[in-house]
Amino acid sequence: QVQLVESGGGSVQAGGSLRLSCAASGYTYGRSCVAWFRQAPGQKREGVAAVHSGADLTNYADSVKGRFTISKDSAKNTLYLQMNSLTPEDTAMYYCAADRTARPLGTTCSLGESYAYWGQGTQVTVSS
Repeated sequence: QVQLVESGGGSVQAGGSLRLSCAASGYTYGRSCVAWFRQAPGQKREGVAAVHSGADLTNYADSVKGRFTISKDSAKNTLYLQMNSLTPEDTAMYYCAADRTARPLGTTCSLGESYAYWGQGTQVTVSS
């Protein structure tokens, strides 16, 4: 049974930074894509960043490019999202997600909602 548990959310002032973590159990890193999504109140969930769990090719939403960095520690089965220069528009519930389908290492991982496994989310609130 796959379980994804996010942590690291909180409240921060605009311009600040947060680092989110997503610990996976029952899931093997190395074959599939993993990603971060977010959902603000009244908005659709949107993909933020994605990476192949066995490679380093990343994919970012335009709204976070240059500010957010996705990374992973495969030995710990943990995914990270370093968020810098936060703005109130980044306020949302942040979710990690993992793909069930094996993908080639050169895959640009999707920011669409095709992921099989989802965490419960961690809240990020940015005040102005």
